[in-house]
Amino acid sequence: MELLLEQLKLSVLDNEAKRLFHGRGKCFLGLEQVTVDWFSPAIFITVFQQQTAYYEQGLVDTVHQALPDFTGVILLQRRYIHGAPVELIQGELPSPHIVMENGIKYQVKLLDGQNNGLFLDMANGRRWISEHAHGRNVLNLFSYSCSFSLAAMQGGAANVVNIDMSHGALKLGKTNHKINEMPTERVKFLRHDIFKSWGKLKRLGPYETIVFDPPTNQVGSFTASKDYAKLLRKVPALACDGADLLVCLNAPDLGKSFIDDLIQAELPTATCVGVVENPAVFKEIDSDKGLKVYHYRYHITKEPEG
Repeated sequence: MELLLEQLKLSVLDNEAKRLFHGRGKCFLGLEQVTVDWFSPAIFITVFQQQTAYYEQGLVDTVHQALPDFTGVILLQRRYIHGAPVELIQGELPSPHIVMENGIKYQVKLLDGQNNGLFLDMANGRRWISEHAHGRNVLNLFSYSCSFSLAAMQGGAANVVNIDMSHGALKLGKTNHKINEMPTERVKFLRHDIFKSWGKLKRLGPYETIVFDPPTNQVGSFTASKDYAKLLRKVPALACDGADLLVCLNAPDLGKSFIDDLIQAELPTATCVGVVENPAVFKEIDSDKGLKVYHYRYHITKEPEG
């Protein structure tokens, strides 16, 4: 626990939601199945593999040792159990529970299992969208709780179209726009299967920015290994010439070359502009295993080299 103790002592518990400790990156021996997040006023510990009660108590004790003045909420999630149940160890969560990131408010639901409403590893992706959305028509595919939409509106987007199959996620997305006092007449929330709604998405386009942030493997919805190619084939019907594509992949078994190979095969006129790096705390011993976020620019015709 010494490595965890050292890292937590460096923690700044301000208003920003953030990861405090990322054992999943395999950079801390013996703590590979542990993460610790900060959703003010709560410290959220997650274990991804069954551990002894002694080990779990050691995690909680280490939090107290590293942050002796902390009197807020402590929760422990056992991700390896079906439904990812969360145990309240200390304190009481606010209701509703609103957290901040880069000036945007998000409602999170830490007791609701695996998906709490805000994926912290995508913080830099949201910041990128905020910086590249001004005056643009933005399409947010697999929008979940619409965090990219919030970032786009923060950055002055002209319009945003969110699409997701989950009624609950879109409802939370609408709530998030409301609590941020964002004008929803310029934001659409579509509850559809993306692969059955291309006609409607095309009518609402064309788009100058498109976000691709699909689940890695969601039964009945999307499997990255076989469905990402189908997704990219739709870009010419949706995108403006010169459109920016934020292409995301969070699949440990699919490396960096997966997206590049797909782009070359399905969108040969698109060029890679750069990589959106993850927050430093999400360091991975093998960067192919973590979240990968790329910025591509789509062209209707291939640009001449040189």
